[in-house]
Amino acid sequence: MKVKDTKRYLITSALPYVNTVKHLGNLVSSLLPADIYARYLRQRGEEVLAVCGTDDHGTPAEVSAHKAGMPVEKFVNQMFEKQKGIYERFGLSYDLFSRTHTKENRELTQHLFKKLNSNGYIKEQEIQTLYCPHCQRNLPDRYVTGTCPHCDYEHARGDQCENCSRVLDGIDLIDPRCTICSKGNLEIKTSNHLFLDLSNLNDEITDWVLKHDNWPKTTTSIAKSWLNEGLRPRCISRDLDWGIPIPLEGYQDKVFYVWFDAPIGYISISEEWAKKEGKPELWKKYWKDPEAYVVNFIGKDNVPFHTITFPAT
Repeated sequence: MKVKDTKRYLITSALPYVNTVKHLGNLVSSLLPADIYARYLRQRGEEVLAVCGTDDHGTPAEVSAHKAGMPVEKFVNQMFEKQKGIYERFGLSYDLFSRTHTKENRELTQHLFKKLNSNGYIKEQEIQTLYCPHCQRNLPDRYVTGTCPHCDYEHARGDQCENCSRVLDGIDLIDPRCTICSKGNLEIKTSNHLFLDLSNLNDEITDWVLKHDNWPKTTTSIAKSWLNEGLRPRCISRDLDWGIPIPLEGYQDKVFYVWFDAPIGYISISEEWAKKEGKPELWKKYWKDPEAYVVNFIGKDNVPFHTITFPAT
Protein backbone atom coordinates (compact mmCIF):
# COMPACT_ATOMS: atom_id res chain seq x y z
CA MET A 1 0.00 0.00 0.00
CA LYS A 2 1.45 3.34 -1.07
CA VAL A 3 1.99 5.85 1.73
CA LYS A 4 0.46 9.24 1.01
CA ASP A 5 3.00 11.97 0.26
CA THR A 6 2.74 14.81 2.75
CA LYS A 7 2.31 18.25 1.21
CA ARG A 8 3.53 21.48 2.74
CA TYR A 9 1.17 24.47 3.09
CA LEU A 10 1.79 28.04 4.17
CA ILE A 11 -1.47 29.74 5.12
CA THR A 12 -1.82 33.46 5.76
CA SER A 13 -4.70 35.74 6.69
CA ALA A 14 -4.83 39.38 5.65
CA LEU A 15 -3.12 41.26 8.46
CA PRO A 16 -5.79 43.16 10.44
CA TYR A 17 -5.08 46.86 10.91
CA VAL A 18 -4.22 47.74 14.48
CA ASN A 19 -6.34 50.90 14.38
CA THR A 20 -9.29 49.43 16.30
CA VAL A 21 -10.77 46.29 17.82
CA LYS A 22 -12.13 44.24 14.93
CA HIS A 23 -15.77 43.26 14.52
CA LEU A 24 -17.18 39.86 13.57
CA GLY A 25 -17.14 40.80 9.89
CA ASN A 26 -13.35 41.01 9.99
CA LEU A 27 -13.18 37.67 11.75
CA VAL A 28 -15.33 35.77 9.26
CA SER A 29 -13.89 37.41 6.11
CA SER A 30 -10.31 36.13 6.24
CA LEU A 31 -9.30 35.05 9.76
CA LEU A 32 -11.84 32.30 10.41
CA PRO A 33 -11.73 30.79 6.87
CA ALA A 34 -7.94 30.54 7.11
CA ASP A 35 -8.24 28.80 10.47
CA ILE A 36 -10.82 26.33 9.15
CA TYR A 37 -8.63 25.49 6.16
CA ALA A 38 -5.54 25.06 8.34
CA ARG A 39 -7.41 22.70 10.67
CA TYR A 40 -8.71 20.70 7.70
CA LEU A 41 -5.23 20.28 6.24
CA ARG A 42 -3.77 19.25 9.60
CA GLN A 43 -6.48 16.59 9.96
CA ARG A 44 -5.51 15.33 6.51
CA GLY A 45 -1.97 14.91 7.76
CA GLU A 46 -0.43 17.74 5.75
CA GLU A 47 2.44 19.89 6.99
CA VAL A 48 0.97 23.31 7.80
CA LEU A 49 2.30 26.69 8.89
CA ALA A 50 -0.46 29.22 9.57
CA VAL A 51 0.60 32.77 10.41
CA CYS A 52 -1.00 36.15 10.89
CA GLY A 53 -0.43 39.35 12.85
CA THR A 54 -1.45 42.95 13.23
CA ASP A 55 -0.60 45.51 10.57
CA ASP A 56 1.00 48.10 12.85
CA HIS A 57 2.22 50.87 10.57
CA GLY A 58 0.81 53.57 8.33
CA THR A 59 -1.82 56.25 8.68
CA PRO A 60 -4.58 54.00 10.12
CA ALA A 61 -2.53 53.61 13.30
CA GLU A 62 -1.49 57.27 13.44
CA VAL A 63 -5.00 58.64 12.87
CA SER A 64 -6.55 56.31 15.47
CA ALA A 65 -3.85 57.11 18.03
CA HIS A 66 -4.43 60.84 17.46
CA LYS A 67 -8.17 60.44 18.01
CA ALA A 68 -7.50 58.41 21.18
CA GLY A 69 -5.11 61.08 22.46
CA MET A 70 -2.29 58.56 22.85
CA PRO A 71 1.30 58.26 21.59
CA VAL A 72 1.12 56.05 18.52
CA GLU A 73 3.49 53.34 19.79
CA LYS A 74 1.62 53.00 23.09
CA PHE A 75 -1.69 52.84 21.21
CA VAL A 76 -0.40 50.21 18.77
CA ASN A 77 1.04 48.03 21.54
CA GLN A 78 -2.25 48.19 23.41
CA MET A 79 -4.32 47.31 20.35
CA PHE A 80 -2.03 44.42 19.43
CA GLU A 81 -2.56 42.82 22.84
CA LYS A 82 -6.33 43.33 22.58
CA GLN A 83 -6.58 41.79 19.12
CA LYS A 84 -4.29 38.90 20.01
CA GLY A 85 -6.42 38.17 23.07
CA ILE A 86 -9.65 38.21 21.06
CA TYR A 87 -8.36 35.74 18.48
CA GLU A 88 -7.08 33.47 21.22
CA ARG A 89 -10.52 33.51 22.87
CA PHE A 90 -12.08 32.53 19.55
CA GLY A 91 -9.65 29.62 19.42
CA LEU A 92 -7.92 30.51 16.15
CA SER A 93 -5.10 28.00 15.69
CA TYR A 94 -2.30 30.10 14.22
CA ASP A 95 1.17 28.71 14.69
CA LEU A 96 2.09 32.31 15.42
CA PHE A 97 0.07 35.51 15.64
CA SER A 98 2.55 38.36 15.74
CA ARG A 99 2.82 41.84 14.20
CA THR A 100 4.72 43.97 11.70
CA HIS A 101 6.36 46.27 14.27
CA THR A 102 9.18 43.83 15.01
CA LYS A 103 12.93 43.65 14.59
CA GLU A 104 12.49 40.83 12.07
CA ASN A 105 10.15 42.80 9.82
CA ARG A 106 12.23 45.98 10.01
CA GLU A 107 15.42 44.16 9.05
CA LEU A 108 13.80 42.11 6.28
CA THR A 109 11.97 45.10 4.77
CA GLN A 110 15.13 47.18 4.72
CA HIS A 111 17.10 44.25 3.27
CA LEU A 112 14.62 43.73 0.41
CA PHE A 113 14.56 47.47 -0.31
CA LYS A 114 18.35 47.53 -0.58
CA LYS A 115 18.25 44.58 -3.00
CA LEU A 116 15.60 46.28 -5.13
CA ASN A 117 17.58 49.50 -5.13
CA SER A 118 20.87 47.84 -6.06
CA ASN A 119 19.13 45.98 -8.90
CA GLY A 120 17.73 49.19 -10.36
CA TYR A 121 14.06 48.76 -9.45
CA ILE A 122 13.81 51.83 -7.20
CA LYS A 123 13.54 55.32 -8.68
CA GLU A 124 13.35 58.78 -7.16
CA GLN A 125 10.72 61.27 -8.24
CA GLU A 126 9.46 64.66 -7.10
CA ILE A 127 5.71 64.52 -6.55
CA GLN A 128 2.90 66.75 -5.33
CA THR A 129 1.48 65.99 -1.90
CA LEU A 130 -1.33 67.46 0.17
CA TYR A 131 -0.71 69.58 3.26
CA CYS A 132 -3.21 70.80 5.86
CA PRO A 133 -2.46 74.41 6.88
CA HIS A 134 -4.89 74.08 9.81
CA CYS A 135 -3.17 71.02 11.35
CA GLN A 136 0.22 71.96 9.91
CA ARG A 137 1.00 68.46 8.71
CA ASN A 138 1.44 66.42 5.55
CA LEU A 139 -1.56 64.32 4.55
CA PRO A 140 -0.53 60.94 3.11
CA ASP A 141 -3.02 58.10 2.61
CA ARG A 142 -5.81 58.02 5.20
CA TYR A 143 -5.05 61.49 6.49
CA VAL A 144 -7.16 62.70 3.56
CA THR A 145 -10.58 61.74 2.18
CA GLY A 146 -12.54 62.97 -0.81
CA THR A 147 -14.44 61.94 -3.92
CA CYS A 148 -12.99 59.12 -6.02
CA PRO A 149 -12.10 60.37 -9.53
CA HIS A 150 -13.03 56.97 -11.01
CA CYS A 151 -16.42 56.08 -9.47
CA ASP A 152 -17.49 59.33 -7.70
CA TYR A 153 -17.62 57.63 -4.30
CA GLU A 154 -17.62 60.55 -1.85
CA HIS A 155 -15.72 58.87 1.00
CA ALA A 156 -12.65 57.56 -0.82
CA ARG A 157 -9.39 57.53 1.12
CA GLY A 158 -6.12 59.00 -0.02
CA ASP A 159 -4.65 55.56 -0.69
CA GLN A 160 -7.57 53.53 -2.02
CA CYS A 161 -11.27 53.71 -2.86
CA GLU A 162 -13.18 51.04 -0.96
CA ASN A 163 -16.04 51.29 -3.47
CA CYS A 164 -14.18 50.48 -6.70
CA SER A 165 -10.93 49.09 -5.19
CA ARG A 166 -8.80 51.54 -7.20
CA VAL A 167 -5.46 52.42 -5.63
CA LEU A 168 -5.27 56.21 -5.37
CA ASP A 169 -3.00 59.11 -4.57
CA GLY A 170 -4.42 61.77 -2.29
CA ILE A 171 -3.66 64.45 -4.86
CA ASP A 172 -6.13 62.76 -7.26
CA LEU A 173 -9.16 63.10 -4.96
CA ILE A 174 -11.90 65.57 -5.79
CA ASP A 175 -12.63 68.05 -2.98
CA PRO A 176 -10.05 66.51 -0.58
CA ARG A 177 -10.47 67.05 3.16
CA CYS A 178 -8.16 66.54 6.12
CA THR A 179 -9.22 63.52 8.18
CA ILE A 180 -8.10 65.13 11.44
CA CYS A 181 -9.87 68.51 11.23
CA SER A 182 -12.36 67.71 8.40
CA LYS A 183 -11.43 70.95 6.63
CA GLY A 184 -10.76 71.46 2.95
CA ASN A 185 -8.75 74.17 1.19
CA LEU A 186 -5.65 72.02 1.43
CA GLU A 187 -2.29 73.14 0.12
CA ILE A 188 -0.17 71.34 -2.45
CA LYS A 189 3.51 70.83 -1.75
CA THR A 190 6.30 69.05 -3.60
CA SER A 191 8.54 66.40 -2.09
CA ASN A 192 11.03 63.77 -3.26
CA HIS A 193 9.82 60.19 -2.88
CA LEU A 194 10.86 56.64 -3.76
CA PHE A 195 9.03 54.43 -6.24
CA LEU A 196 9.01 50.70 -6.93
CA ASP A 197 9.32 50.62 -10.72
CA LEU A 198 6.64 48.08 -11.59
CA SER A 199 6.83 49.10 -15.26
CA ASN A 200 10.33 47.61 -15.35
CA LEU A 201 8.92 44.31 -14.08
CA ASN A 202 5.87 44.17 -16.34
CA ASP A 203 6.80 40.98 -18.22
CA GLU A 204 7.78 39.06 -15.09
CA ILE A 205 4.63 40.05 -13.21
CA THR A 206 2.41 39.28 -16.21
CA ASP A 207 3.90 35.80 -16.55
CA TRP A 208 3.50 35.24 -12.80
CA VAL A 209 -0.18 36.24 -12.85
CA LEU A 210 -1.03 34.21 -15.95
CA LYS A 211 0.54 30.99 -14.65
CA HIS A 212 -1.71 31.06 -11.57
CA ASP A 213 -4.84 29.71 -13.25
CA ASN A 214 -6.21 28.39 -9.94
CA TRP A 215 -6.96 31.80 -8.43
CA PRO A 216 -10.59 32.84 -7.79
CA LYS A 217 -12.13 34.64 -10.78
CA THR A 218 -12.40 37.95 -8.92
CA THR A 219 -8.73 37.83 -7.96
CA THR A 220 -7.64 37.11 -11.52
CA SER A 221 -9.93 39.81 -12.91
CA ILE A 222 -8.54 42.51 -10.61
CA ALA A 223 -4.92 41.50 -11.30
CA LYS A 224 -5.48 41.47 -15.06
CA SER A 225 -7.19 44.86 -14.95
CA TRP A 226 -3.99 46.29 -13.46
CA LEU A 227 -1.93 44.62 -16.18
CA ASN A 228 -4.26 45.81 -18.94
CA GLU A 229 -3.98 49.40 -17.72
CA GLY A 230 -0.20 49.11 -17.77
CA LEU A 231 1.93 48.84 -14.66
CA ARG A 232 3.51 52.05 -13.48
CA PRO A 233 5.90 52.98 -10.66
CA ARG A 234 4.25 52.92 -7.21
CA CYS A 235 5.34 55.23 -4.41
CA ILE A 236 6.71 53.29 -1.42
CA SER A 237 7.75 56.19 0.86
CA ARG A 238 5.66 58.38 3.12
CA ASP A 239 6.03 61.65 5.05
CA LEU A 240 5.24 60.04 8.40
CA ASP A 241 6.98 59.55 11.74
CA TRP A 242 5.56 56.08 12.43
CA GLY A 243 6.77 53.15 10.37
CA ILE A 244 9.91 51.40 9.18
CA PRO A 245 12.74 53.88 8.51
CA ILE A 246 14.10 54.09 4.97
CA PRO A 247 17.82 53.19 4.93
CA LEU A 248 18.82 55.71 2.28
CA GLU A 249 20.64 59.03 2.49
CA GLY A 250 18.22 61.93 2.15
CA TYR A 251 15.19 59.93 3.29
CA GLN A 252 15.80 59.78 7.03
CA ASP A 253 12.63 61.85 7.63
CA LYS A 254 10.43 59.35 5.77
CA VAL A 255 9.21 55.79 6.35
CA PHE A 256 8.08 52.99 4.07
CA TYR A 257 4.50 52.93 2.82
CA VAL A 258 2.54 50.47 4.94
CA TRP A 259 1.65 48.32 1.93
CA PHE A 260 5.34 47.87 1.17
CA ASP A 261 6.25 46.44 4.57
CA ALA A 262 2.95 44.76 5.56
CA PRO A 263 3.03 41.77 3.15
CA ILE A 264 6.69 41.28 3.99
CA GLY A 265 5.31 40.70 7.48
CA TYR A 266 4.07 37.28 6.35
CA ILE A 267 7.69 36.29 5.84
CA SER A 268 9.04 37.96 8.96
CA ILE A 269 6.35 36.35 11.13
CA SER A 270 7.31 32.97 9.64
CA GLU A 271 10.94 33.74 10.45
CA GLU A 272 9.94 34.72 13.99
CA TRP A 273 8.03 31.44 14.35
CA ALA A 274 11.09 29.45 13.23
CA LYS A 275 13.24 31.17 15.84
CA LYS A 276 10.71 30.35 18.55
CA GLU A 277 10.84 26.72 17.43
CA GLY A 278 14.61 26.76 17.88
CA LYS A 279 15.14 26.18 14.13
CA PRO A 280 15.94 29.60 12.62
CA GLU A 281 16.08 28.30 9.03
CA LEU A 282 12.79 26.37 9.18
CA TRP A 283 10.73 29.17 7.60
CA LYS A 284 12.59 28.67 4.31
CA LYS A 285 10.87 25.29 3.84
CA TYR A 286 7.65 27.20 3.28
CA TRP A 287 8.88 30.30 1.45
CA LYS A 288 11.71 28.97 -0.73
CA ASP A 289 10.54 25.46 -1.61
CA PRO A 290 8.80 25.59 -5.05
CA GLU A 291 6.79 22.52 -4.08
CA ALA A 292 5.20 24.27 -1.07
CA TYR A 293 1.70 25.68 -1.43
CA VAL A 294 1.01 29.28 -0.39
CA VAL A 295 -2.62 30.12 0.35
CA ASN A 296 -3.60 33.72 1.16
CA PHE A 297 -7.00 34.56 2.65
CA ILE A 298 -7.68 38.20 1.75
CA GLY A 299 -10.42 40.68 0.91
CA LYS A 300 -11.07 42.21 -2.51
CA ASP A 301 -9.33 45.48 -1.61
CA ASN A 302 -6.13 43.56 -0.80
CA VAL A 303 -5.85 41.86 -4.19
CA PRO A 304 -3.62 44.36 -6.07
CA PHE A 305 -1.05 44.34 -3.27
CA HIS A 306 -0.90 40.54 -3.06
CA THR A 307 -0.93 39.83 -6.81
CA ILE A 308 1.19 42.71 -8.13
CA THR A 309 3.28 44.75 -5.67
CA PHE A 310 4.23 42.05 -3.14
CA PRO A 311 5.38 39.55 -5.81
CA ALA A 312 7.37 42.37 -7.44
CA THR A 313 9.15 42.93 -4.14
